[in-house]
Parts: sequence; structure tokens; C-alpha cells
Amino acid sequence: MDITRQVAQERVEHWDRRVIVDPEGRLRRSAVAITVVRRGDTHGIYIARRPATLRNHSYQFALPGGRLDPGETTTQAALRELHEEIGIDLGDDAVLGLLDDYETRSGYLMTPVVCWVDDDPAVTPSPDEVHQLFFVTFDELRRPPIFSSIPESPRTLVALNIAGTVVHAPTAAVIYQFAEAVLAGRATRVHDLEQPVFAWK
Repeated sequence: MDITRQVAQERVEHWDRRVIVDPEGRLRRSAVAITVVRRGDTHGIYIARRPATLRNHSYQFALPGGRLDPGETTTQAALRELHEEIGIDLGDDAVLGLLDDYETRSGYLMTPVVCWVDDDPAVTPSPDEVHQLFFVTFDELRRPPIFSSIPESPRTLVALNIAGTVVHAPTAAVIYQFAEAVLAGRATRVHDLEQPVFAWK
């Protein structure tokens, strides 16, 4: 069952966001856009599979996003990357707020920016950034996560059964928090959830 934008807005506004403080600047700040759109009576978000030609994180699943440019805010970076990568151009009025910072094994401080449009804007994926684009419905996002373990870490590995495949953290972690905090209204933290070894570089 879908929720309304008003409900989502209230949940994000009341979210006690976990912020990662990085005074030494060891992490590269980045933003990702969790963008809700509506197709008919169904809401969902977009995720992309990166091209195999990319130098970093090739062929992995990701939300539209990337590093902050000098002087950019997190929200500005997320909206810019959303437009550059899949062609959706949104203003600040589409932004509901931010979820928890997530530190990736590859050295990024990732901040999820939740956006919402009760519309189905046209998409024009950039071939340099997107191999394939997927619309993932709220029903898919409500599927139980896949938890497992790896010998390289004591932390619990998280993955999601969405987009016809298994999507791993860090993307799976921030989407899982969106499903829990925004769709279900549960106070679920994900900073201690692990990423597979192939995502550590």
C-alpha cells in the first residue's frame, strides 16, 4: 500500500538524523537522491546499474548521486546529480529532507536526500553514468532485507531483493532505511550494516 507525500514529509521532518562528523576530511562527501515518483496509482523510486566502463564501482547498483562540488550543499549536489544522470530536474520544493549519513568502505560520506514528485517525469539516462535504469515500487521496497555474514567483518551484511536481482550495500543500506523510516515509520539505523568486499574499493 502506498503512503502519501504528507505522511512521508512528516516522517522525514521528525527523523532524528544521524550525522557523521569528519573534522579531518578523510571522507569524500557525496549525496544520493532517493526520488519518489508516481506511475499511475503506484509510487516507486529509481535506481541505476552503472556502466561496466566506469573506473570505480563499475556495474554496481546505485542511486543517482555523486561527490559534492566545491561550495555545494548536500541537497544541491543530489538534485544536480539527479538531473545529470537520469534527466529529472527538480527544485527545492521536491525535497522532503535527509536521512542518516552512511560511511562507505570506499571512503565516501554518503547523505541520502529524499525527494518526492506526485508525477511521472520523463527520464533521459546518461549513457556515461547509467547502464540500465530501474523503477522500484514501494511494494518491492517493503520486501524483507537479506541479512548475512562474511569472514572479513563482524558486521551484518545487508542486501535487498529488488529490480529483479540482489542489490547490496551501500545502496541497499540507505534504501533499506528509507523503506523502514519513511514507508513504515520505524526508527531503523543502518550505519552498522556492512557492504560486500567487492564494494570496498
